[in-house]
Amino acid sequence: MGVEIRESPVSDDAFERMQTFVHDYLDASVQSEETGGRMRWYPWHSADYRFNHILNVVDLASRIAEREGANVDVVRVAALFHDISKLEADQDVHAEEGARVAREYLAAHGEYPESFVEGVCECITDHSYQGPLTDLSLETRCLIEADLLDKVGANGTTLMLLRMGYEARTHMDASEMVARVLERGEDAVERIESDTAESIAHQRLKRVRWFKEWLEGEVAEMETTDPLDEFR
Repeated sequence: MGVEIRESPVSDDAFERMQTFVHDYLDASVQSEETGGRMRWYPWHSADYRFNHILNVVDLASRIAEREGANVDVVRVAALFHDISKLEADQDVHAEEGARVAREYLAAHGEYPESFVEGVCECITDHSYQGPLTDLSLETRCLIEADLLDKVGANGTTLMLLRMGYEARTHMDASEMVARVLERGEDAVERIESDTAESIAHQRLKRVRWFKEWLEGEVAEMETTDPLDEFR
């Protein structure tokens, strides 16, 4: 018996239109705020950053799903919509709101199978779950792992260093900030279940450790411990 080839329910053109919709939705969420957008002065809470994060998660989640045998279409569409309501809804309900927007979009822009729509919305709704990933579907696990991975590595380090400027810190605090990226990455590894995501995480953390070592070796009298430790 030959291998069954399953046709994707989402064409490349349809996915591109979804991307445009998500980008425009995020931008509208910012522009509609009377104050110019919730936390708009924080670059990583802007529409541009949020969309870039989403694209990163789409790429990571798709790679993990393909290698782990998950439904790639469900995962990549869920990843695309997972943070669509991040800039307009409270943090504790943004996942449910994102699922609602995704459901409405999919219902209005194609004849997608109900099982596909339900799978996408389940992933989005559960992507903020803080319990064991073994409690969730394989597709949801792929999305959560990708969401965790985008916050570590070179990208996470760059964002943390960018944050220093907004907190009026000097470069002497950089080691402490990079250490936070390492800590976040190590916490992420503890939650990750798939071999694919674990491999990506270890590769990214290795780069962060190297950078931290180079930084401490090149900057005289670099603070290598958290200066707040003495107050804890």
